[in-house]
Amino acid sequence: MTADPHSAPPFDLRPLRPEDWEEWYRCLELAFGGEEEPPEERELWRALTEFDRSTAAWDGSSVIGSAGAFSFGLSVPGGAVRPAAGVTMVGVLPTHRRRGVLTALMRHQLAAVRERGEALAVLTASEPAIYGRFGYGQATWRMAVSIPSRRVALPHTPDPTVRLRLVGLAEGSAACEEVYAALVPLRPGMLERRPGWERLPLTDAPGSRDGFSPRLCVLAEDAATGRPLGYARYAVRTSWEGDVPGGEAKVRDVQALTPQVYARLWSYLLELDLVDTVTAYSRPVDDPLLHLLSDVRRVRPTLGDALFVRLVEVGTALAGRGYAAPVSVVLEVSDEFCPWNAGRWRLSCAGPDKPAACERTEDPADLALSVRELGSAYLGGVTLAALAGAGRVTELRPGALGEASRAFGSDLAPWLPHGF
Repeated sequence: MTADPHSAPPFDLRPLRPEDWEEWYRCLELAFGGEEEPPEERELWRALTEFDRSTAAWDGSSVIGSAGAFSFGLSVPGGAVRPAAGVTMVGVLPTHRRRGVLTALMRHQLAAVRERGEALAVLTASEPAIYGRFGYGQATWRMAVSIPSRRVALPHTPDPTVRLRLVGLAEGSAACEEVYAALVPLRPGMLERRPGWERLPLTDAPGSRDGFSPRLCVLAEDAATGRPLGYARYAVRTSWEGDVPGGEAKVRDVQALTPQVYARLWSYLLELDLVDTVTAYSRPVDDPLLHLLSDVRRVRPTLGDALFVRLVEVGTALAGRGYAAPVSVVLEVSDEFCPWNAGRWRLSCAGPDKPAACERTEDPADLALSVRELGSAYLGGVTLAALAGAGRVTELRPGALGEASRAFGSDLAPWLPHGF
């Protein structure tokens, strides 16, 4: 019998070995267009690679696909931080696309996540359309702002108890990590940074600066004790039109323990000398900054997708978060990619600060949806009611949609503060 010339060639999935990392990572770079990353960034990602969570797809002696995962803690509604697989470094060479390589990598990875006992997998998507078929739902948005700093005002009252201090990135790292760690449980979607991840905001390759200065760090501290209260990391690109300065400050991140310190840090950024525009590309959609500025229309906020969430174990994941209101609903869940999730689940919780339960049931279903919709709603930033309006959730018992949609809500919009 003649072989089908269009059939997919055989390929093998194998755990990544340290000696294969360079070829594996080069495969990823080629999958994303071929440009090599600066050595500083490349070294960081090698150091952070979890080899026991990384897989290479091989065609003979060549790596033709890659997939990895990082071990994160993810903050969820209610303040808990739950284990989550941070899916990363996923790519297939252009020569081997549409042959089942990506599907095989995703299936293999989700089975491994389940075996490790993690109920959640999360990722950021280069192309969002790809990952819906694997059960990932968009769960958070990011907001970009471009602020004409000379055209807006941000009121603040000088506070002698707070001191601002400009420090080097490495010098300020421990204080920044202390502030960041305190904030993680307060907003869903934030990642608990494990050892080694403090290096991410410190990596500042000259080849990636696009004309901006080396990254700067300003610390806000208690003037009496020196205790860190907040920080901002940013870079500046100066420019001139004749004798008139028109520079730009690009904000990497701003975090603070109190509203007063948060306002003080933004005042500092908006008052930088020789700067006309302050830009930030990843802020929460409910950023208090929008309510501090004198003219929000000039900010022109724009939205983009951020974190995608996949429930690997529906029962464990839904029981592992808090709920904003009492709820008792039976969910008819479809999940073709991870069939162990399919079927009816009763979700019950007496209300905020009460433990939740999610168990198999034979009771009639109140809502019908796929695991993708559960991923979108999981962190409280996408409502089940909105998904129902798009025809993606079906109400089977009158009133069940409103009950569940309210319960899944969050006081603060979920936000992913940095990529991976």
